Amino acid sequence: MREGRSKLMTPIRKATAALAALTMVVTGAAPALAHTGLEHATSFSSGFLHPLTGPDHVLAMVAVGLWAGVNGGRAVWAWPIAFVSLMLVGGALGMMGVALPMVEPGILASVIVLGLLVLTAARVAVAVGVLLVGVFAVLHGYAHGAELPTAAAAISYSAGFALATALLHAAGLGIALVSARGGNNLAVRATGGLVAACGVALAVI
Repeated sequence: MREGRSKLMTPIRKATAALAALTMVVTGAAPALAHTGLEHATSFSSGFLHPLTGPDHVLAMVAVGLWAGVNGGRAVWAWPIAFVSLMLVGGALGMMGVALPMVEPGILASVIVLGLLVLTAARVAVAVGVLLVGVFAVLHGYAHGAELPTAAAAISYSAGFALATALLHAAGLGIALVSARGGNNLAVRATGGLVAACGVALAVI
């Protein structure tokens, strides 16, 4: 009996730790889409730090990694690569001032949708996942590209931003893969539920 309880409590503890960490991120960061520090967007380091100033970006990026880990196979590398690549495309569109509708609602929707996909452990074809995360990536990239001041060092800043995004994907992916090895994805699914709940909270704030 004790052994059974111990096996049950392990994923619960993992889920609790993940929930606590993500809650701290959401409550301690700036409001959604209100990213700070753009007046200093002149270097690789400023680009690297910028994604961490918005809970919408952090939550969505971690969720992409979690969902890729849940699906496994080619999704593990295809979805994060697709996101980072198309995010840079979206950033370029934003810098050029190209009009793109529904950017902010789309970003908030990405947090909720990706969280729900993780929560339900949804499995889809790799191409479908690439399309979905790609659309969200363009929106995230566009929002940050449009915010950049004209004096920004766009190339170095974008490189730092892309690296930080990839590391957030890796964090989510790592959580999913470690949980899968343990034979229980309760922690991953619970984290996905929190991501979705935070997305709803950000939408109504």
